Amino acid sequence: MPLFGNSFSPKKTPPRKWASLSNLHLLDRSTREVELGLEYGTPTINLAGQSLKFENGHWVSESGNFLGDRRELQRLRKRNQQLEEENNLLRLKVDILLDMLSETTAESHLMEKELEELKQHNRRKK
Repeated sequence: MPLFGNSFSPKKTPPRKWASLSNLHLLDRSTREVELGLEYGTPTINLAGQSLKFENGHWVSESGNFLGDRRELQRLRKRNQQLEEENNLLRLKVDILLDMLSETTAESHLMEKELEELKQHNRRKK
């Protein structure tokens, strides 16, 4: 007689008749969106008193005057262009400095190697 025999054997559950009791899967898409609340509408945001909505991949002002002063927009674009040019110049300078550093390092290693060779050659003569 086994100590832990098969005294516990649960009954198998009967198979379900339907996977879901909800009949929403029988409805068409538009009815499901209304029933389940899947229609969110366009995203909106309120920034500095201006209400914006997201349409066709762009944020658009609901009142139509979000752009404000055209001169301010032109000034910002010009400043952005200046900063991009400055950034490109600084990247070029960094690349040049890195090239100069690697060249100087290589020359230094060659000089150290020549110095060691001269020291060894001088020791052999003595």
